[in-house]
Amino acid sequence: MLLLNLIREKYSTMSKSQRKIANYVQEHPNDIALYSAAEFGSKIGLSESTIIRFAYSLGFSGFAELQKLVREQFFIKESSLSTYQQAKLVIPKDISFHKQVMEQDRESILVTMNQIEENAYHAAIQHLSNAKSVYVLGLRSSYSAANWLSFSLGLVKENVHFMRPETEDVIRTITQMDENSVVIIISFHRYLKETIQIAELIKKQKSYIIGISDSMLAPIHAYSDVLFPIYASNKSTLDAVSPLFSFMNAVVAGLIVEQKEDFKKRQALYETISSHFLFEEEGNPS
Repeated sequence: MLLLNLIREKYSTMSKSQRKIANYVQEHPNDIALYSAAEFGSKIGLSESTIIRFAYSLGFSGFAELQKLVREQFFIKESSLSTYQQAKLVIPKDISFHKQVMEQDRESILVTMNQIEENAYHAAIQHLSNAKSVYVLGLRSSYSAANWLSFSLGLVKENVHFMRPETEDVIRTITQMDENSVVIIISFHRYLKETIQIAELIKKQKSYIIGISDSMLAPIHAYSDVLFPIYASNKSTLDAVSPLFSFMNAVVAGLIVEQKEDFKKRQALYETISSHFLFEEEGNPS
């Protein structure tokens, strides 16, 4: 990353405060893209002017230019499909190829598990439990995940809706949202403008937005009340499938535990109705 190279070059000439910033940035470089100079300074216990002088020391005209560089480096990526292919081509085919791919999935789940903040997770579950209505949105590569999540949450509580901009009047759907609504938005690289535009409109309704994306820097962060980062090696959306579904499973499980009595009632009702559409074991055709 260009920023880290600049810091290494200028480190010896920096003041004590600037070195404190440099040390923090080397551990959390993407934080610069998330916060204003004042917010960033408050986060590490320094003044806004000190943060701006740090940007000057690296040769930038101000913090805004430094922030622009970091954001550009994050958002300009290869296509997910190309990255996915390149990562798989290097796996030796003669040594249990499927096990190696699944091992990569397991590692991605472990990284995601460790980077999910406990307080954020519990806040999301509590809001979902208290919500009068829940909406789930995911377009293109996120569509199937959003579909699964809305179906699964619908087994736990009432008034869960899967948003389908291609077949419904999205504006009308958004007008039905309010401060008692929770909206889960799944957005992965390459980030669709339509998803972000919808999120902006939802935010104006004062609904609680739970974002799920591949980074805390993803565009959806600007509208999310809480954002969960899903890790994927090589930043491929396809590689994010396993940790994404594992995390969504944790969300559904958390809501089931939170509303265990209601879930039992809905489960009994669901099984009674759905049994009419299933073959009995004896009559199941071979």
